[in-house]
Amino acid sequence: MNREIVIVLIISCLWGGLAGSCVRKKKVENVDCYAPLFAQWEDTLSDNPVFVCEKVDSILPLLKDSITYYQMLTLKAKAKMFISETDSVECLLRLATDFCKKTNVSSKRHWILSAEVANMKGNLYARTTVFDSARMAFRKAYDFCERVDEPYKLLNVALNLADAYSGEGRYDWSSYWYRRALALADSLRMPDEERFPIYYGLAQVNMNLRDFDRCDYYFDLAGKYFAQMKPYEKHIYLNNRGNSYYYRQDYPKALDYFRRLLVFVNQYPDMKFERNMTMVNLGEVFLLMNQTDSATYYLNQCYAYFKEMENTSALYYIDTQLIELALKRGDLPLARKRLQEAVKPDVIDPNMLHIRNRYLQHYFEESGNFRQAYYYLKENNRIDDSTRNERIRMRVASIALRYQRDSTLMKKEMFIQQKENEVLRLNQWLYGGSLVVVLAGMCGFFIFLHRKKKRAKVESNLRTAITSLRLANIRNRISPHFIFNVLNREVKANRVAESDTNLNGLIKLIRRNLELADSLSVTLRDELDFVQTYVELESKTLQPDFVYTVEVDPQINQTNVKIPAMLLQIPIENAIKHGLRTKVGPKRLSIHICQHTDEIEIFIRDNGGGYRIGSGASGTGTGMKVITRTLQLLNAYNRRPIVMHINNVEMASHETGCEVYFRLPVDYSFELKKQKKPFYGTDI
Repeated sequence: MNREIVIVLIISCLWGGLAGSCVRKKKVENVDCYAPLFAQWEDTLSDNPVFVCEKVDSILPLLKDSITYYQMLTLKAKAKMFISETDSVECLLRLATDFCKKTNVSSKRHWILSAEVANMKGNLYARTTVFDSARMAFRKAYDFCERVDEPYKLLNVALNLADAYSGEGRYDWSSYWYRRALALADSLRMPDEERFPIYYGLAQVNMNLRDFDRCDYYFDLAGKYFAQMKPYEKHIYLNNRGNSYYYRQDYPKALDYFRRLLVFVNQYPDMKFERNMTMVNLGEVFLLMNQTDSATYYLNQCYAYFKEMENTSALYYIDTQLIELALKRGDLPLARKRLQEAVKPDVIDPNMLHIRNRYLQHYFEESGNFRQAYYYLKENNRIDDSTRNERIRMRVASIALRYQRDSTLMKKEMFIQQKENEVLRLNQWLYGGSLVVVLAGMCGFFIFLHRKKKRAKVESNLRTAITSLRLANIRNRISPHFIFNVLNREVKANRVAESDTNLNGLIKLIRRNLELADSLSVTLRDELDFVQTYVELESKTLQPDFVYTVEVDPQINQTNVKIPAMLLQIPIENAIKHGLRTKVGPKRLSIHICQHTDEIEIFIRDNGGGYRIGSGASGTGTGMKVITRTLQLLNAYNRRPIVMHINNVEMASHETGCEVYFRLPVDYSFELKKQKKPFYGTDI
């Protein structure tokens, strides 16, 4: 609601400024002065016709007896049509028609005004169901629009002509004008979402021809854009779709659409005509469903409205239903009375005539006059034949084919014209394009600088994280429990000759660990040497049944191949500490390394019972967390990641063992440079 108030205030201010300017400069006939207001109010017509009437009334005193004045009168007539004040519409159009007749001017504005007046007269005739007069008025409007080359107005009038022919029951010509409107839409390259009036018009033609498959096809095309329709267009769509189910005798579905339509039009108090026509349709459907109370309610609601406006077509339709209503209640005298008092319009829609004949057949059957009942049965069969005969179907198809060819030619002509216009606009596009390229380049440069700065910050944070991780590795790499146990054992056994060798091995292990702690990567040879020293120190606690094997593919150059530091150390230490130390019987630990094209695979296996989640010997898991985090950081700088798996496997001795598996790309980089592809390895 606040948005509408703001729009009204803006338009009022615009009107005040423009109108004041026109009065001060005494240029009432300046088209540019009132054209924006006219366009604004025309767009507001269907949403708020009362507002348009008020604004037009406020500006008319400022205008002289001129084309602009009568354009405003015609706009007001349109607004009055929306609120069903047909007497006012007729009066306003009479004034505009007299002006057009007495003013013999051949200007474009004069032709446009004449077209608007003729089109509005056609709408007025159509509203009162005088379709032959409506057709003649629309044809005049179409001729006026052709003189001034207004394709959009031609399209609108073509649709009105199609509706008028449909109202007369001349569905071949109705299809002709809908197809012509479609050709105009093609020539204008109108998007599909703006063509729904043509689609639901073609659906109505096929509904009247009882070709319900094609009818539903066009209704479905139009229904895609229901949200974009204006209120009166939504009324047309819902009403005709309900009628399509009425004619195929699917009354519950027809009732659903008419109820939905009534809820919709009740939101718009100005749509009196549409609301009352919807109640007539509801009365008919309830009557056919033998719900006579509901039918009586809706027919009584709308009868007075159409009686007041003397709409003979609607009254004819209501009288037809009232006759059948009396018959369904078994009141034959009342049915006879209503038949005698029923209105007799000059022109009757074929569909309404068909309904009246069906109910008259019922009336004469109840009266015992079967000869007359048979007459109306034959009349309806004749109407059905004339409506759906093959001649009309073939003519519709012929018209569609011919105008398909015409549409192609028209599109070619329009294409040539558009190309000429594109050449004229080329210089403007060149200047505009150059400006856009310069601005885009500047924006791209600043975005590049921003991303570079952001990337440098991310790399700095990653280096800090890796440094912290390496320090944590130094603290956690050699278990204090292991160091003190070994030292204690060697001190107690220092009287044995080989103790010096063990102590030297321990010292080598500690020194080598500290040397490798500052490196992200080590050679495969250094890592295997470190692991060999560690296993030799631990082997005494695992004897006498401990067997340790290392198998390396001969084609692997151990000095050139680099792997992340501690990649083998931590799994070996976990295997001994958590699997083999407490095992009874033979203990097996092996490392198998092989190369496949551009990848190296590493398998570390033990027969210590496999990986057991939640076991008492599982420890804190710090070592494996160190490996996992290290690989995640390094993988962020490589296109192909290092993959790690931990699985339980069946050993050759039929025991359950644990296998730690690594797959390393040969070209893996340990340099923390530009990030190539973020990796959040789910395999780690």
